[in-house]
Amino acid sequence: MTVRPARLDDLPQLSELLDGYRCFYGQPSDLEAARHFLAQRLELGDSHVLVSEDSGNQLQGFVQLYPLFTTVRLASLWVLNDLFVAPQARRFGTGRALMKAAQELAQRHGVRQLKLATQIENRTAKSLYESLGWQRDLIFDHYSLLLEQK
Repeated sequence: MTVRPARLDDLPQLSELLDGYRCFYGQPSDLEAARHFLAQRLELGDSHVLVSEDSGNQLQGFVQLYPLFTTVRLASLWVLNDLFVAPQARRFGTGRALMKAAQELAQRHGVRQLKLATQIENRTAKSLYESLGWQRDLIFDHYSLLLEQK
């Protein structure tokens, strides 16, 4: 298994993975929208996408990070927004490899903190994160606000 930065020529396979990720979170399948969204990210370079590839050049999973800043720490902060491993590639260390590669990439960029959120009942993901040293936030409550499109 190889973990590397995503490229534009990965779009067909990567779009299928993103579509699977969105379906996991209850969104309707929309392969074309997933492809368009990823093409924008890769062309604009406004996120970091890493992919896991098997020996047959098939993508097995991806992780996506978005750069932000933390005013309190006066430093860079990245949000690990997406982690997805194809069902057939689970339980082979793919998620762990992607998480470690994301951490290494962030460290190379001088990032001081990584953050992520996952569904409360996603025990499998939470177990992985905790095994890698991630800690649940006990200091801050996090809120969100969905805005209507006008």
